[in-house]
Amino acid sequence: MTDDYTSFVDYPDGATPLDPDELDGLKFKHVTTRGELDQLEQAGITEGLKWLDKQKNPDVLSEAFVLELHKRLFGSVWKWAGTFRRTEKNIGVDPIQVAIQLRQLLDDAKYWVEHGTYSAKELAGRFHHKLVLIHPFPNGNGRHARIMADAVLTKLLDEPAIDWAGGYKLEAMNERRDQYIAALRAADGHDMRALLEFVGARKAGVDS
Repeated sequence: MTDDYTSFVDYPDGATPLDPDELDGLKFKHVTTRGELDQLEQAGITEGLKWLDKQKNPDVLSEAFVLELHKRLFGSVWKWAGTFRRTEKNIGVDPIQVAIQLRQLLDDAKYWVEHGTYSAKELAGRFHHKLVLIHPFPNGNGRHARIMADAVLTKLLDEPAIDWAGGYKLEAMNERRDQYIAALRAADGHDMRALLEFVGARKAGVDS
């Protein structure tokens, strides 16, 4: 990696910029463009999804699983994959609060599952939003949180995964991503309607 990080500043709206120390964790020093990085990360995610598919009855709602999944998805590209972030970001809780708030979310989700608090899709949508809001990792939080939500559905609740992309590439700038980011930001303000509609938990126009 060169000292010129300008080729990585064209982040899509809602993405998390990396600081120089985090960029130093890149395992492939020849990478100089966002496109090259995206290709490498996508290859790693594909392998991570293969690993996830093979897991039988994993303890999805555990800190160990959250960390291991991130490592499996991004560990081929980033040295810090599977470890909590240590820096402030444009989104997310204070770094010293990451582990505490993640444990609270996992405990909440266990309660929701045990008591049938929400439908499967609504539970996954709410879990996803809070995980993104915590932003546990230096990068890859959105993709990791979507896959985590799907793991809750498929591995824990025996339900189908969410159609996040809707025929688009959700990591790129497009109408579907705009809807997704807008829904997350509305949820940040405690209005869950757009996000629950996005994940298929509610129909349009239905109050939360």
